[in-house]
Amino acid sequence: MSIRTVIQAEALASLRGDPRLRLIDCRFDLARPGYGRDAYRAGHLPGAVHADLNEDLSAAVTATSGRHPLPAPEVLAARLRAWGVDADSHVVAYDDGNGAYAARLWWMLRWLGHDDVAVLDGGMLRWRQLGLPLAEDIPSPAAGNFSARPRPGLAASAAEVLAATTDPAACLLDARAPERYRGDAEPIDRVAGHIPGARNHPFLASLDQEGRFLPAEALRAGLEASLGGVAPASAIAYCGSGVTACHLLLALEHAGLAGARLYPGSWSEWSSDPSRPVATGATP
Repeated sequence: MSIRTVIQAEALASLRGDPRLRLIDCRFDLARPGYGRDAYRAGHLPGAVHADLNEDLSAAVTATSGRHPLPAPEVLAARLRAWGVDADSHVVAYDDGNGAYAARLWWMLRWLGHDDVAVLDGGMLRWRQLGLPLAEDIPSPAAGNFSARPRPGLAASAAEVLAATTDPAACLLDARAPERYRGDAEPIDRVAGHIPGARNHPFLASLDQEGRFLPAEALRAGLEASLGGVAPASAIAYCGSGVTACHLLLALEHAGLAGARLYPGSWSEWSSDPSRPVATGATP
């Protein structure tokens, strides 16, 4: 399997039995933290293990961090080995449908140097629509031999984001909903608004009405419009806590616009420091 962005359910079904395939269920709900694990136990793709956003894909929150800090590379690598991931594994991550949580794991694996990872387009919803098999048994995979080869350059720090706010050759992309970007409403974080100079490109804009990725031409056109002529490698994506921004990075990669970075702390980290500038209103 050479698919490294988005894989269709039909293609994934044809790979069942591939010894290198590793499936990871990333279902989660911010409002109901136990939902993902409960849903996994009720039924999942055969052979899949479960990754919890709070417990497995994030470190402990601190006074200066965002809501979902990145775990240390060696901690995540140990989790991946426990899930049976090897150096040559083809990992497919999925969630309920739109890929928001699965994309977090997609980016994190690439951050650790593992490129053979894809997100199931349409997730569990599409899998169920096709009548493909589910399982309730909890697998106990043999420990894998995954070894992290971190790529720190895939992530941007708050200081680098601050520098980008005044750099005309850089582009900040905010993946949150328009009302949160504008500062009209902020249901989660302590301050409303966005990072000055950022352009709003909601992650849902990459999807059709069924929660699947738009055709490549339409996807690329929308993303290029938001980049505004800036090279993808000079773009930094952020969201509320570094989760849905990964989906935006997946969309960029899927559209052939590779090289953008993630600001892992995102708005929840940025807005925790009152010395950092805040803007409100529409995209500039």
